[in-house]
Amino acid sequence: MHATLPLLAQTQFPPLRRHRTETLQVNVGYVCNQTCVHCHVNAGPTRTETMTRATALQVLEYLAACGATTLDITGGAPELNAQFRMLVGEARRRGVHVIDRCNLTILHQPGQEDLAAFLAAQGVAIIASLPCYTEELVDRQRGKGVYESSIQAIRELNALGYGQPDGALTLDLVYNPQGPSLPPPQAALTLANMPIQRFGSTLVTRGQFDSYMDLLRESHRDANLDTVMCRSLVSVDWQGYLYDCDFNQMLGLPLRVAGKPRVHVKDAMGRDLDGNPIVVRDHCYGCTAGQGSSCGGALA
Repeated sequence: MHATLPLLAQTQFPPLRRHRTETLQVNVGYVCNQTCVHCHVNAGPTRTETMTRATALQVLEYLAACGATTLDITGGAPELNAQFRMLVGEARRRGVHVIDRCNLTILHQPGQEDLAAFLAAQGVAIIASLPCYTEELVDRQRGKGVYESSIQAIRELNALGYGQPDGALTLDLVYNPQGPSLPPPQAALTLANMPIQRFGSTLVTRGQFDSYMDLLRESHRDANLDTVMCRSLVSVDWQGYLYDCDFNQMLGLPLRVAGKPRVHVKDAMGRDLDGNPIVVRDHCYGCTAGQGSSCGGALA
């Protein structure tokens, strides 16, 4: 795999500072039942990185200490982590809003037969991956049979109350472009593909990396800087270290506090990150290009 961080180092991206932390996004590991072309985590069935119970308990302690009102759980397939249900249950017991970044097909994995019912009972919001609406393109990007399994999973979630008009259970579907292009303007969630990890390496192999970066820079909008997710979100990796966002986590660019090379959740209790400088590189244009893109969808 091609390393993309050296290609992103010389940046003119505007400096940013953090606001009050509202969302704690926790990556519980890189184990996944799928291997997707666009995956910025480079997750898959052969990965072994996974959060331990001790670290998960420290994350819950930090969740309370930082005052975040949303716990956003991601992976890999986060549901494959042994601590997933404990994290969900404890956060909900404390009144924290919980988001599950679900790939849908995980609902049909052995041992996950009751997953959909668990998520519904806990009132978990689901942001689900469905990179296109055609079977051909979904299976090309995510693997044969993924489209059919995903549609079946959506129907199961609908039956439990997800995505129903005026319902309390939210189900958002994420669209990803198939190649080096920006997602079209639309009201639904859209995510621009980040030029890092598996997708970035594919761009390098195809000789498209520079042209994609040119597209992102040329499409930058200053108006998106006010609402990029790193302003109010802290990302935690499977070992418990802090980052300004999940993309920085994948590039090994930790959140910096008072000159420390990296900070663990156990050492961050009571620290006020409001006003802290955000680590930026050229991949940040992926969040400010066009209508903008973040873990919450389009910014504009």
